[in-house]
Amino acid sequence: MSGARAGAPVTEQAGGWSVRVSGGDVQAEERKRRILARARTNGRVDVMDMAAEFAVAPETVRRDLRLLHEHGLVRRTHGGALPVESAGFETGLASRAVSKVAEKRRIAQVAAERADDAETIFVDEGFTPQLVAEALPTDRPLTVITASLPTAASLSTSPLTTVLMLGGRVRGRTLATVEHWAVAMLGEMVIDLAYIGANGISREHGLTTPDPVVGAVKAQAVKVARRRVFVGVHTKFGVASFSRFAAVPDFETIVTDSALPAAEAHRYAALGPKVLRT
Repeated sequence: MSGARAGAPVTEQAGGWSVRVSGGDVQAEERKRRILARARTNGRVDVMDMAAEFAVAPETVRRDLRLLHEHGLVRRTHGGALPVESAGFETGLASRAVSKVAEKRRIAQVAAERADDAETIFVDEGFTPQLVAEALPTDRPLTVITASLPTAASLSTSPLTTVLMLGGRVRGRTLATVEHWAVAMLGEMVIDLAYIGANGISREHGLTTPDPVVGAVKAQAVKVARRRVFVGVHTKFGVASFSRFAAVPDFETIVTDSALPAAEAHRYAALGPKVLRT
């Protein structure tokens, strides 16, 4: 940012496109850039920690976060903020596997109990769906279809579980297959139940994900499944990413954690799904 005049608008580069984060002095813009980078690296930022690091008042950091929130780059939380996944930024599987693990395990257990008498089950990519797969019953025959390499590997030793791995290009960030091979395979199936994750879910925009090729696989799974269950922690709610692949009423059940306010859960339930807060 050297050479930029104080008060000039500056941009934050993300995945080949630019987002104007505000007009202001160079020092303020550099602080917002570093706050955003920290959120994306650590999965969240804390107001007091950032205030101490930059030797500024907490209200200054809150103002920075408010501007980043207004431009869709972070989502504010009590005491800090979380990064919003977009076409230019997406968390990897490694970071998902260490974030809110207790909540995700509770969600997975409740979701797995919704399997009922399903014989063919699609399990989406992602850490929470992987936990659902690991919680599925092992005392009866099941056929599990997945694009996720970790999920396929974790279920492969179960003697009563048949695992069908979708073909396609493997995305290194999520270790899952995508593109037309995976979509075509799903198109030949009729699946009893699909467990679906998303990078964001909102009443206005439905379920979204940053990458359209991932969205295409998810959309096909939603299309061929008789029943659909969404699994995701409360921080997914009210967030819209780049590629929309389903609507909230497409799902019979939404399973999340108890940090989603009851009033907000009721608003989602009014659209059709049963909302379970664990």
